[in-house]
Amino acid sequence: MNIRKTRGDSLFIDQLNYQGTQVNIYLTTNKNVNLDALEKLCDAVGWVRRPFKKVKTAIEHSFLIISLFHVEGNNNILVGFARATSDHAFNATIWDVVVHPDFQGKGLGKTLMDQIIQELRYADITTITLFADPQVITFYKNLGFITDPDGVKGMFWYPR
Repeated sequence: MNIRKTRGDSLFIDQLNYQGTQVNIYLTTNKNVNLDALEKLCDAVGWVRRPFKKVKTAIEHSFLIISLFHVEGNNNILVGFARATSDHAFNATIWDVVVHPDFQGKGLGKTLMDQIIQELRYADITTITLFADPQVITFYKNLGFITDPDGVKGMFWYPR
């Protein structure tokens, strides 16, 4: 996909067929994400709802946010989202990678990941991690991610 600057803080990504109409897809790193639109996007892929206040805090404290949208009338329609947290020196973790089902299989997930990795590398982050559900491991492997070659080093603590 050829990415080029177009309007404001948005980059034109691609033109895709959506419901019989050509729509322009744009990318932005603006942290001012419409939480209702993000919840609707997450609902579309079957994710469990999270409290708006916590989602807002997570976005505000993220190192990087990338959103994909198309314009419908005067509205930006969110179709993809990803974010990363970081120590701002060595490590970053990618979270909440989501593409609306109507736009999956069109290269937008790869675009999200390529852009987030590019931005993290530009910030000189050398270790990039993520957590993946079993059904998307192949997607991430195709982007160059590997499972921990030394076995699982991650550990989790959950409140009881």
